[in-house]
Amino acid sequence: MPPPPFPSCKTLRLLIHGRVQGVYFRDSMRREAQSLSISGWVRNRSDGTVEAVVQGQADAVDAIVRWAQCGPQLAQVARVEMEPASGSYSVFEITD
Repeated sequence: MPPPPFPSCKTLRLLIHGRVQGVYFRDSMRREAQSLSISGWVRNRSDGTVEAVVQGQADAVDAIVRWAQCGPQLAQVARVEMEPASGSYSVFEITD
């Protein structure tokens, strides 16, 4: 059976806990997302967490989730909460 005409698309909302602000998490995630052709957004939250919505091919989304579980070098990720999300995104950006 031939593969489907479009790769599977997956959209997740991530909430990243730990030492994740002030460690270049958002910019590092933006660069990682761009390298994986992921679209969506990332932002700091007032409670000290980082929130992101990631959208792309399922294997690429899985890869950025694995990246988020470690984060950039200075981060200390305690846990990553995930849930399905919706929306349509064309780029990956840092938002307020």
